[in-house]
Amino acid sequence: MILLGWLGLLILYTVNQLHLPSDLGLPGLNALNLIFMLGMVLVILLARGPRLPKPSLSGPLKFYFAMMAIATLIAIWVRPMGLMADLTYLKTLVFYPLYYWLFYYAARDLMRTRLWLAAILFVAVVAGLEAWSEAISYGIGSYVESHRAAGPFGPDFYSANRAGVFYAMFLPMLLAPLLFLKTRPLFRLIALASVLILLGAILFTYSRQAYAIGLLGMALLAFKRGIGTATLGLVVFLIALPWLPQGATERVEETQQAGEYGQAQYDESTESRWILWEGGLAMWVENPFGIGANRFKSEIGNYSRYSGKDAHNYYVLTLAEAGWQGLLSLLWLVWAMWRLGGRLSRAAFDPESRALTYGFRVAVLAMMLGNIYGSPFSEGAIMGVFWALAGLMERYMHLRWQAAQAINAIHATSAGSKPAMAAATARKHR
Repeated sequence: MILLGWLGLLILYTVNQLHLPSDLGLPGLNALNLIFMLGMVLVILLARGPRLPKPSLSGPLKFYFAMMAIATLIAIWVRPMGLMADLTYLKTLVFYPLYYWLFYYAARDLMRTRLWLAAILFVAVVAGLEAWSEAISYGIGSYVESHRAAGPFGPDFYSANRAGVFYAMFLPMLLAPLLFLKTRPLFRLIALASVLILLGAILFTYSRQAYAIGLLGMALLAFKRGIGTATLGLVVFLIALPWLPQGATERVEETQQAGEYGQAQYDESTESRWILWEGGLAMWVENPFGIGANRFKSEIGNYSRYSGKDAHNYYVLTLAEAGWQGLLSLLWLVWAMWRLGGRLSRAAFDPESRALTYGFRVAVLAMMLGNIYGSPFSEGAIMGVFWALAGLMERYMHLRWQAAQAINAIHATSAGSKPAMAAATARKHR
C-alpha cells in the first residue's frame, strides 16, 4: 500500500510540478527528484518477487543516455558556458526516462498495475479540466494568441503547444476503452466523458499540431474497430464541425493565406520553424558530431535570422546538438517504443487488453509525431508519465499472460484428474 500510494504521488507530482513546491535549495536537485529516489528505495525494499524479463527498452535507452552524455561532454569541452547548468541539463535528459524502469520493476501484480494505469489516465483528464478552466476564464470565442490554454504545463500561452501534444498523446488511451470495452458499459461511459474533456482541452490549446495528431489517432482507432465505426465517426465530426469554437477555425485558417499579390504564404509561426530547421541542418553539416547539448539556442543565431530560439523539432534538435550518433540513438529508441506497442497489441486476447494495448500503440505514434513540430521529448511534465505508462503496459501484458496461463494450467489439471478418478473408481468396484 505504501508503494502504491508513493508512486501515485509521483504520477500526480510529475504532471503538476508547476503548481507544487519544487525547490529544495540544492543545486540540480528538486522535490520531484527526491520523490523519485524514495520511490526507487521502496521498489527495492517492497517490490520483491521472481526475476523479471529484461525490459524491452533497456538497450535503446542506455544507448540514448550514452549519446546524450557524449553531447554534454562536447558542450563542456568545445563551448563551455557553465558546468552546473550543463550537468543539470543532462540530468533532465536522463531523469524522466528512468520512470520506465521504476514502474516496470514496481508492477508485480495486476491490481497495482491497473491502479497506476488508472492514476495516469486520471491525472491526464484532470490536466484537461485545467485547460477547460483556463478557456472559460479567457472566454471562448475568436482566436487570441494570449488566450491559448496551457493547463498545468506552463504559466502562459507559450506552453500551449506542449500541452496540446500531451492531450493528444493520452487521447487514444481513453478513446480505445470507449471503442473496445464492449462488455463494460460503466467504463465506456467514463471513457466517453474523459474523451470529451481531452478533445476540448486540445481545442483550447489552439495547437494545429495537436489537432492533426488527435484526429489521426481517433481515425486509426476507429478504423481498427471497423469501417462502420470509422464512417460513424466521420459523420459525427462533420456534424460537429460547424459547432466548434470560432477561434479553432480561425487558428487553422491563418496557417496559409493569400499574400499582397495573391500568392500563397504561410504564417510566421510556420515559416519560422522551417527556417530554424534549415539552420539546424546547417549547424549539423558544420559539426557532424554535434555542437553539444543545450547549445542550440546560443548558436542558432549564427545559422538563421532567429536568435535564442528552440528548434521546434526534437529530431532536428538532437541532430544539431548530439550529431548523427545522437539522432541514431533517438530513432532507435522511438522505433523500439513503436515495436513494443505492436508486440503488446498482437499479444492482446480480450477486450480489456485490446483496449489498453491498441490505445498505447497509437499513443506512441502521437508522441513520435508530437516531436516533429515541437520538442517536448525532454519536458518532464509532458513525457514523465508517458515513460511510466510504457513500463506499466509492458508489465501489464506480462501479468495478464501469466494469469491466463495459470488458469489454463488449472483447467488442464482438472480435466486430467477426471479420467484418473474414474479409473480409480472402476478399480475399486472390480
